[in-house]
Amino acid sequence: MDKSGRKRLALLINNVEFDDKNMLRRGAEKDEEDVERLLRDLGYDVVKHRNLSGQEMDEAVKAFSKREEHLLSDSVFVVMMSHGELGAIMGVHYKKGDPNLDIFPINNIFTHLNTENCKALINKPKVILIQACRGGKDGSVWVSDTVPGSSLDLGLESDSFRREHKEKDFISLLSCTPDTVSYRDPEMGTLFVQRIMETFNTYACDDHIEELFRKVMGRFEDFPRQMPTKDRATLTKHFYLFPGL
Repeated sequence: MDKSGRKRLALLINNVEFDDKNMLRRGAEKDEEDVERLLRDLGYDVVKHRNLSGQEMDEAVKAFSKREEHLLSDSVFVVMMSHGELGAIMGVHYKKGDPNLDIFPINNIFTHLNTENCKALINKPKVILIQACRGGKDGSVWVSDTVPGSSLDLGLESDSFRREHKEKDFISLLSCTPDTVSYRDPEMGTLFVQRIMETFNTYACDDHIEELFRKVMGRFEDFPRQMPTKDRATLTKHFYLFPGL
């Protein structure tokens, strides 16, 4: 896409203050400042929200998916930062034990931006960054030796007419593995955002997005309590933030 006519948009949602004062995310303002600056440096206009409920987050993502600017875009970023649990991001009214939990299912991001619901982004990379815990466990374990093994059964069906994949050209990086926690410095912000900033500022001009994610993960090798993880990676081509350089 011609850069002169390109219109890049990014969605940034950051929950800092909660009804439960003990859930205050100290340092989250620093994350927001850093991420917004990074996205603007990458050429994205930032649509920003702070302190949303689960329902409001859902409405914000849905409204973002309808933006006309996507027709002139080559990609989008969606960045969500809050407390979280496995599969969900906590809204500002979250209270443990409440039968009506104030949460936003992470899957809804993919639903709102998929081929069926956001045709303006068909075949365009959709980069999702999630800074939130995914459980309460520590991410480290004592090991002596491991021998991984896996198996895969693949069944294929063919169609006689052309169809588009419903969920295609996504890639997401979550701040930690399932059931574990993410760490945040009250002054410097989260380790996840710090390492994203370091990596993107150094390598974004040269590396494609999956390599950038790999390097972010590599920066956690010296911190065994937390490891970011790629999820639902359906990119079929390398995506460079600065193509042609």
